[in-house]
Amino acid sequence: MQHVEFIDTEHFANRYHRRQATGRLQLFIDFFWETDFDRLWQQYPSGFSDILFPNTGYTYLLNLGTPFTMQLGEKKFPMRTDGFLPRNRALECFHHKDNRLFGIKFKTSPIIFEKKVNFSEYRDAIYPLSYLVDPVVVREAKAAASFQERIELLSVYFSRLIRQYDGSLLPVEVVTDVFSSTNGEGYFHRPVTELANEYGISSRTLQRYFETHTGIGTKKALQILRIRKAVEQLVTDPGGFDCAAYGYYDHSHFYKHLKQFLDKKNMELFSPHILLLEKLHGRKK
Repeated sequence: MQHVEFIDTEHFANRYHRRQATGRLQLFIDFFWETDFDRLWQQYPSGFSDILFPNTGYTYLLNLGTPFTMQLGEKKFPMRTDGFLPRNRALECFHHKDNRLFGIKFKTSPIIFEKKVNFSEYRDAIYPLSYLVDPVVVREAKAAASFQERIELLSVYFSRLIRQYDGSLLPVEVVTDVFSSTNGEGYFHRPVTELANEYGISSRTLQRYFETHTGIGTKKALQILRIRKAVEQLVTDPGGFDCAAYGYYDHSHFYKHLKQFLDKKNMELFSPHILLLEKLHGRKK
């Protein structure tokens, strides 16, 4: 059994605890999450998988239960402990009884202030988490009695780190503001030079900010945001879907980008939505 992002919305809404970051942490963290699978094991005794599509940023994973398997692209990673997960590629997580995961979905990590980390070097695999978080803090978070207690403990840890380097936040603020304004206004196809000019920096500097802090370049990050938002509407409201609203020239242009976003197997999952879209709009891919 597979649960697919955008399609199986009830599963992702009801089987994961989720809390948005607050205060200054919002510059770095989208949200904290934790699996809530206890009631699913009788329904899926042999396990199930969750499929997520490319996104910006990356996730810190804490394993609170038994081993599990993560597939990133075409490569599978047996996970016995914790890990650092880049989110720029599609992934599938295979869950079995007694799996339990806690995660932090980062835009960029405050650890970059303490250590020389260029996240563009962390794109094609799952890496050990020990280098990126104080092992003592990880142990305390895993031993915490509840999801909320884990959030409070880690929020204190990261907030303290941010306060120590408050004068070095400009690159993070620029990257976060580009994400926020672009996603909110829908200007996903704006030239990088135009964006950079708004912040009084060169396009090369903006590119460096993105690669260092998010692991991918400015244009690729915005294209991921664009296709994710378009796919979400395609699934929830195909009748109201308008390619032009997302900066696509026509249906063919959108479909070409969609094929780059989804692999062949996952394209089949979206076939009913694509066929309905073609029927409603009288267009061919």
